[in-house]
Amino acid sequence: MKYNKSLVLIAFTISILFSCATLKVTNTPIKDLSAIATKQAELNEEEKYTWGHLDVLSDSLPGMSVEKTYAEIIKDNKGKNVIVAIIDSGIDINHEDLNDVIWVNTKEVPGNGIDDDKNGYVDDIHGWNFLGDAYDEQLEYIRLLKSGVDFDRKEEAQAKYDKDYNRAKQNKTRYESILEKVEGAHKLLEEHFGKTDYTKTDINGLMSEDADVVKAAQFAKQIYGNGLERMTDAIKELQGGIDYFSARIDVNLNMELKGRSTGDDPDDFSQTSYGNGNVKHTIKDESHGTHVAGIIAAERNNGLGVDGIANNVQIMAIRAIPNGDEYDKDVALAIRYAADNGAKVMNTSFGKAYSPHSDKVREAIVYAASKDVLIVNAAGNNAIDLDENKSYPNDAVDNGPEVADNFITVGALSPSNGEDVVANFSNYGKINVDVFAPGVKIYSTTPENEYDTKGGTSMAAPAVAGVAALIRSYFPKLSASQVKSVLMASGLPKSGEVIIGGNPDKKSSFYAMSKSGKMVNAYNAFILASIISK
Repeated sequence: MKYNKSLVLIAFTISILFSCATLKVTNTPIKDLSAIATKQAELNEEEKYTWGHLDVLSDSLPGMSVEKTYAEIIKDNKGKNVIVAIIDSGIDINHEDLNDVIWVNTKEVPGNGIDDDKNGYVDDIHGWNFLGDAYDEQLEYIRLLKSGVDFDRKEEAQAKYDKDYNRAKQNKTRYESILEKVEGAHKLLEEHFGKTDYTKTDINGLMSEDADVVKAAQFAKQIYGNGLERMTDAIKELQGGIDYFSARIDVNLNMELKGRSTGDDPDDFSQTSYGNGNVKHTIKDESHGTHVAGIIAAERNNGLGVDGIANNVQIMAIRAIPNGDEYDKDVALAIRYAADNGAKVMNTSFGKAYSPHSDKVREAIVYAASKDVLIVNAAGNNAIDLDENKSYPNDAVDNGPEVADNFITVGALSPSNGEDVVANFSNYGKINVDVFAPGVKIYSTTPENEYDTKGGTSMAAPAVAGVAALIRSYFPKLSASQVKSVLMASGLPKSGEVIIGGNPDKKSSFYAMSKSGKMVNAYNAFILASIISK
């Protein structure tokens, strides 16, 4: 849809000086989504890869107007370099789309086995690895149950274990049964069409007297009705589900698993000399951190797979999140490491329901605030109200006052401007979720020079971290607290009700889903940042 004058506010004309260039902001902000047509058609090929960057006015999608911001505001202006710390699983720092944006600790001499900068970490050239060589890990409440000690919510945790274990077994069995049927139908259709890459059009035009082939085609239509474009996509997703539930049973919910191998006591926060400087992924499937990194800062306009949101970014890689629940100690030390080594934005795309040392993590958040670091946190993927359900890390106790004003929690949006705009998995909360951002079907980098589409609030948080890095680059005088305020105040509201948790019978106003009641918009954020900076 073309530019609509009824949706804009009064124009601002402001000149902001920074570095050696002048950024002139003479733009009118986008006001509201309510008058924008709902996106009805499926995403086209370009939208599949870039929808989170698109503009609501011209594309009728709840993107963040990233490309509009570059084209109409940033243009050829040069910003200041910003270090963004990603606390996550390993990151493929050699990826073709990331290798030029990785932070280098110039105070450390590579490979000499000496702590040259005396920060407590030997050979931390690109960050630090608090996991050592380990990756598989239990959930926190499993570790607590295994310890045998009394703890708050112990009875609740035991009931949760029984429920989660049985559900994982049932789901694995169900996925295996469905996969067997899909593979059988796919084989019949392959033989009928004489090719593997048959399409929806082929299925819709199928004519056969073979009852089994007709039945297979009907089954394929059901698969396509779930948003998948090929039977091979369904096979891939089902196998992924089987792998996921197998890992839940064999790893995350396994009472006997011995995951941690760093030799430290995870309950002793005075022990900090553990881990190593290898921040890369241990196996190809350890792709979460690499995907997050690409969303924030994959090199722009290099002709490769994806453009990150922010330019002028150096990614500090901190490996602290295993295939399971993170340890509070690793998270607290990771936050402090990032704050001490120059990060100005921090992304934390992880979370859990139990946290025995949540106070230590909050102390680290306060420490980061003292160093003027903005922490962008994922809300979580359980479709629950965080005002009624505990989730960690957080910046407050039991909905009380925030310990610092540098922590922003992000829910996920789907590529729709209708009542299903909130991702069906996204957590929400008027007190404990601050904003929403694109988090469904997000295309980004994965290990070994590959790319893939993933979804989750884990993808929404780095979208906001990318916008935050942009603001800190072009308006470096703004504090972390001010950047948080800009992101929340400049976002786009949406009138009308939205579906909660994918349940059409459960609805709420979008305003009630978060503290700001808004979705982050880079274009508006730049306009407001220019005003505050001036």
